[in-house]
Amino acid sequence: MANLLGVVLFAVFILVSVSLHEAGHMLTAKAFGMKVTRYFVGFGPTLWSFKRGETEYGVKGIPLGGFCKIVGMTPQDDDVDPADEPRAMWRYPVWKRTIVMSAGSIVHFTLALAALWIMAVSVGLPNPKFPATEKEFLAEPAVVALAPCVVVENAGRACQAGDPASPAAQAQLRDGDRITAVNGKPVRSWGDMLDVVRATPPGKAAVDYVRDGAAATTAIDLAAVQRPPLGNPKGATSAVSAMGVALRPTTPQLLEYGPAGAVGATADFTGTMAVQTAHAMQRIPQKVPALWTAITGGERDVDTPISVVGASRLGGEFVANDAWWSFFMLFVSLNFFIGVFNLLPLLPLDGGHIAIAWFERARSWLYARIGRADPGRVDYLKLMPITYAVILIGGVFTLLTVTADVVNPITLFPR
Repeated sequence: MANLLGVVLFAVFILVSVSLHEAGHMLTAKAFGMKVTRYFVGFGPTLWSFKRGETEYGVKGIPLGGFCKIVGMTPQDDDVDPADEPRAMWRYPVWKRTIVMSAGSIVHFTLALAALWIMAVSVGLPNPKFPATEKEFLAEPAVVALAPCVVVENAGRACQAGDPASPAAQAQLRDGDRITAVNGKPVRSWGDMLDVVRATPPGKAAVDYVRDGAAATTAIDLAAVQRPPLGNPKGATSAVSAMGVALRPTTPQLLEYGPAGAVGATADFTGTMAVQTAHAMQRIPQKVPALWTAITGGERDVDTPISVVGASRLGGEFVANDAWWSFFMLFVSLNFFIGVFNLLPLLPLDGGHIAIAWFERARSWLYARIGRADPGRVDYLKLMPITYAVILIGGVFTLLTVTADVVNPITLFPR
């Protein structure tokens, strides 16, 4: 039930954000005097609507987005009443059209920034100094968090009935204890501890540790397990020893801020997200084969793109596992991605209309400088083949991601 609640809640959040995207277009267009005839949430048959002034507002039957109709978005629009010609969008200055077309993405960025600021002052944002690479994790002090069991085979799974108990827990170690030596061999870091423990034969071992500033020693019956080499998780496994503990980093993973400090932290994290989003977009073509592999029965790569369906399913997992921080961070990331994606200079995206508007402005300026007549507006009809190609590629990609999210979804929590 909690999973279903999370799925529905995340889907509603996305529907609201997309509806606000269209509201951004509508409100800025109205503010500049452009005529907006329709604003609807959803697509398909109309379920309910009303008209206020010159705009019809309503709800459609398929809750997969929304739209608003601005009169005369291009010079080629043939449904503009002669009386509305002066208010046609394409007749307005390029800076006004730019604001109107970018307003949708600005809404997504605003939602993401507002959510990040709230998270910064309430639960915290990722600490830039938290270990991010295996090398950094191995350099952390050997402060332990007890595992509930030992997984003998290298399965990377959660504990199950029948798995042996954690040797460290049986030896009365506690979360937060720092290991300093194993059988007299000094341990200065988590990497040292792994090396020493794995090189020690299974069975009794003397483990020195520090708890609340006091040094102590205990005997731990090390378990025999199968593990790959450090730094090579896909390498061949071999028999080694294990204590049944995980690393408890001494560097906090999240940092909370005051209202003023949260502004700077939000800005810094947004810059990091911008870089990550750019890298993710660059990798999309490389991930298409991985999506096809997932659809045809192969393992789903957790780094493959997801659709709104997949995001909603992950939202359900986060709620079911009480991972609300991850739930809202997914909402932030998706809004940021949609905002950036919509600004790409490709029709029919908002960024395509913006790019054409500024191309027209630059071309008119150049022709005026060289004494030639203004060439006028771009003929959108001549760009239709490119537009159809973008729609086709986008449609195929969407179909791939939705199919993969249905038949082989990404799962971040063990079942």
